[in-house]
Amino acid sequence: MLHVFETVYSSDEWPPGERFDRWREMITQSYLPSVVSCDEAADFRGVARVLQAGPVHVATLRLPALQVLRTPVHVRRFDPDQYQLAVTLQGRRTMAQGGLEVAPEVGDLVLNDSSHPYESWMLPDRGAVETITVGIPRAALPLPRMKVDRLLAASMAGGTGLGGLLAQFLVRLVAESESYRPQDTVRLGMVVLDLATAVLAHRTETGGAVPPESRQRVLLVSINAFIELRLGTVQLSPALVAAAHHISVRQLHRLFLPQGTTVSEWIRHRRLERCRRDLLDPRLAELPVHAVGARWGFRCAADFSRAFKTAYGTPPGDYRRRNRPRPTKRQD
Repeated sequence: MLHVFETVYSSDEWPPGERFDRWREMITQSYLPSVVSCDEAADFRGVARVLQAGPVHVATLRLPALQVLRTPVHVRRFDPDQYQLAVTLQGRRTMAQGGLEVAPEVGDLVLNDSSHPYESWMLPDRGAVETITVGIPRAALPLPRMKVDRLLAASMAGGTGLGGLLAQFLVRLVAESESYRPQDTVRLGMVVLDLATAVLAHRTETGGAVPPESRQRVLLVSINAFIELRLGTVQLSPALVAAAHHISVRQLHRLFLPQGTTVSEWIRHRRLERCRRDLLDPRLAELPVHAVGARWGFRCAADFSRAFKTAYGTPPGDYRRRNRPRPTKRQD
């Protein structure tokens, strides 16, 4: 199945008896030549989604127990000359390369190199392993190769700091991939490259090699993540955001200029969008409208109502009533 810049491979597209063999053939021809083996080949189920996003590709895999072996013969047959930076979302993925072996925790990152042999084992949890892998062309990474190579087969924290920022961004990127326009995928791919570069530069202490414009884009992603986590905080303001990122309010406003909005407008927009979602949530149907606004930083009910009407063309109470799911009729 092909979307604008995303190819989706599903084993369900093939007859049950052919699924694993067809999957193995697809991996060898469309991804990286390797030997793929599976103890559950007779009942194989797998899904791969590959998003081409500007300079990088982002592959989401959901698989059963698997073993993957990429040998020197496979490397000579085809090598895209790229690093692969992966985060495991479910299950366990063990990877070995260059005499080192690593089994990162769920949420952590691990780097490998397509130009060298490696071996990988997928150990499922609740029936599957799920990973997101970023393919980064070596030529697109502005860092010394010798220092980056020291990170191969090493676990990097993906729950906090820059690693956490990258992992969160990737999860959101793949979740919303079908809504992107062509220009969106190029821009988002650049952000993925910037974040991956920042993670690797931090670990290798080569931050001076990162271009200023890349550092600015990473800073903007960090600022947006900070805002998202604090939308329900009444005290959230440009001054608070600037102080948390050790920049002046003037610098903060300058970062938002290319977005065509101000920091305050962006905060209000995100708060209103959270309110809109809550108003549509059946689980929150008994929560008063003013309480929905208060959850997301609107202290004054009248201010919330006016802002919501300006944004969506109708007061929040009317919006909730008009979009309330209608009870289904019973069939006698």
